[in-house]
Amino acid sequence: MGQTVHNYLVFETEGGFCGIAWNSQGVTRFQLPTKSAESTERLLLRRLPVAEPAAPTPEISEAVAAVKRYFKGEETDFSDIKLDLDGQDEFFKRIYDAVRRVGWGHTVTYGGLAKELGAGPEAARDVGQAMAKNPVALIIPCHRVLAAGGKVGGFSAPGGSSSKIRMLELEGVHVGPTEPGQQSLGL
Repeated sequence: MGQTVHNYLVFETEGGFCGIAWNSQGVTRFQLPTKSAESTERLLLRRLPVAEPAAPTPEISEAVAAVKRYFKGEETDFSDIKLDLDGQDEFFKRIYDAVRRVGWGHTVTYGGLAKELGAGPEAARDVGQAMAKNPVALIIPCHRVLAAGGKVGGFSAPGGSSSKIRMLELEGVHVGPTEPGQQSLGL
């Protein structure tokens, strides 16, 4: 059985340089914006070292256009983008499906998501782990998942919690001040 071919594209948005990787089944990785094409490419290839740069398919071009609209602050829905989440834990796939239904300008808590999936409150930690391992951030909108009490919670993307807050603000969601130690240095 041959190795699945992964292609990727780095592109610029108003939020910075994003990266997207795909195979014949769908999008496999998405890299949230960084300040340079090089750092975005490096982060993307760290997860998919065999990926090759390529011209986007029509579906990928549509996804790129949607991401560009998103970072301009236009209401955007990514739920129609085909994903390939092969190799992901089955419970994580259920979590990702549920998060994809959280629309623009809406948020949910880790615990609320666990409850929606019929799992007990202890599964909130699993939801958090799934968000931290989300291979296609933004397309699976993990930035819309908050900690209890509307606190921002963690965010493993470049810029950490301040990036999460900026993305939510693009959608008109205002979250409370970040917890101490999570403030942006404005770099």
